[in-house]
Amino acid sequence: MQSLDIEAINQQIYHDSAFIEQLNDETSKIIVGQKNMIERLMIGLLTKGHILLEGLPGLAKTLAIKTLSTAINAKFHRIQFTPDLLPADIIGTMVYNPGTTKFAVHKGPVFANFILADEINRAPAKVQSALLEAMQERQVTIGGETFKLEDPFLVLATQNPIEQEGTYPLPEAQTDRFMLKVKVGYPEKEDELQIMRRNLNDAVDAVVQPVVQPADILRARKSVQKIYMDEKIERYIIDIVFATRNPKDYGLANLEPLINYGGSPRASINLALAAKAMAFLRRRGYVIPEDVRNICHDVMRHRIGLTYEAEAENVTQEEIINRVLNKVEVP
Repeated sequence: MQSLDIEAINQQIYHDSAFIEQLNDETSKIIVGQKNMIERLMIGLLTKGHILLEGLPGLAKTLAIKTLSTAINAKFHRIQFTPDLLPADIIGTMVYNPGTTKFAVHKGPVFANFILADEINRAPAKVQSALLEAMQERQVTIGGETFKLEDPFLVLATQNPIEQEGTYPLPEAQTDRFMLKVKVGYPEKEDELQIMRRNLNDAVDAVVQPVVQPADILRARKSVQKIYMDEKIERYIIDIVFATRNPKDYGLANLEPLINYGGSPRASINLALAAKAMAFLRRRGYVIPEDVRNICHDVMRHRIGLTYEAEAENVTQEEIINRVLNKVEVP
């Protein structure tokens, strides 16, 4: 591609991504730190990708999602997953009306722009499947009638990494449908000090104003698609994914006994999409290798299966991804 074309794309993206700063300023009124999590939420928004958040309670996962939805003037619903939840509690059902002697459709909480599936692994498999079908098809069927879900539509599911009693872990095939798996860590010391002060001074009552409309997000998605990705970057992404499937071919024979299965084709697709969204957030019209490396762990960590040998040696997906990134040649 000619440098003139890239420059034109660069200028357009710089213009189209101006609202990102407004969003960051507005969310920072409520959320202290956790920039990595907010950035990943925006990547999901820009790429139609759903996100699995893993972190301990009290790390502002719910607050971050609710704040972002308010800043975007979008509809937000929170669903608390419990063992007695039914699919109808999520997608809706037919309700009999004695006055008209007819059944009417009662839509469930899945009809919103932002869905927070809190502790998704506490509900049985059929409930998880009902939500994941809505995520994939972006529509639900109630009583023989099909309803399209609102756009933008983003599901953010959370799970507690330490409390496993009474849970139904997500099968690998369902986990693969999430674009990103984001690990939410503790805030920095200075950030936590600020959080404590805000709560003591009632600063948590700050009001978030809608600064972006859902239509702006839909336009931004089209801009993300226009971001230039060189063939060398494309091949770099393919090499990263293939190195998790056939590590021996990339000089990583010592990883073969540790990996049960590598990244699926969804890994390649989502890594490319996320890298473009990362460039958009950086207000750049082209993808660089650092964009790929920055988001790689979030795209890949739930798509690599470990063997019993890896678990016995306490080898994690993070370590495997680090070894792959250190070995695969950067363009």
